[in-house]
Amino acid sequence: MKRGRLPLTALRSFEAAGRLESVTRAAEELFVSQAAVSRQIRELECSLGCALFVRHHRGVSLTREGAALIEVLTGAFDAISDGLAAAAERAGEGEVAVSVEPSFAAGWLVTALSGFRAGHPGIDVNVDSTARLAGFRAGDAELAIRFSAHRSRWPRTQSRWLYDVEMVPLAAPSLFEAEGLPSRPEDLDRHALLHEDSRAIWEQWFAEAGVAPTTVRRGPVYADGGLVRQAALDGQGIGLLERRMVEADLRAGRLVQVFDRPIRYGAYFLVARDFARLSPPAARFADWIGESFGSGAGKDTAGA
Repeated sequence: MKRGRLPLTALRSFEAAGRLESVTRAAEELFVSQAAVSRQIRELECSLGCALFVRHHRGVSLTREGAALIEVLTGAFDAISDGLAAAAERAGEGEVAVSVEPSFAAGWLVTALSGFRAGHPGIDVNVDSTARLAGFRAGDAELAIRFSAHRSRWPRTQSRWLYDVEMVPLAAPSLFEAEGLPSRPEDLDRHALLHEDSRAIWEQWFAEAGVAPTTVRRGPVYADGGLVRQAALDGQGIGLLERRMVEADLRAGRLVQVFDRPIRYGAYFLVARDFARLSPPAARFADWIGESFGSGAGKDTAGA
């Protein structure tokens, strides 16, 4: 096919859907509708005369032809992205875009960035607070900071371990004005429990404490640790929170630690498409955040 007739929009839609193995996630990445992505892929299949996907009830999978094409396209789009980033760098743009989990951004990064700016006054950090993993393309974030309870790698990326997360039970002091702090884990049954994402973290905490609670299946569930923190500050109940993210609240007396029984729950990782090919501003940010947590450069783990 001649270069002037390449269906670039359709190719981009197919590449995103194939790379993410989801039409829905491709639409989110490209900021278009699912119908638009599906239509572009169908038109590409018609022009090529072969099926690129096998459609399932809950998603899509690549055909042999689709898998062969996705390898070519992903490399091509990555090369274009790198070329655009290099051109921007030569133009003197000293900035790095970082995609960050919302609770990490609010609880640690925003405050800590003053230290990075002091050491690198010529680099601007653009923070995208979102739980969606970055696509690492031109105009997108070059680095991502992600939490995971179980995994340590993501497809077509590299990851560096930053630190293991420890959660502790915290609450507003006003919650205990009448009866004082609980003395036994069983005493938490008298209070509402605040949950992040699911009730699994509290279940793990009680299991490690050797207690079978009656309240763990009750209490509000929030999508983000920042919301759990706010609910705890408002005196709505006891939340399991990462102590590192609420140090200022503890120092100011806005929160108190209910028990000195931390549990380990997952870890934070720094994620990039390829650490060896980061722009100089992104490489400096990656080094800084590794040093901030004492993890240094670490070992890069490649995703599948």
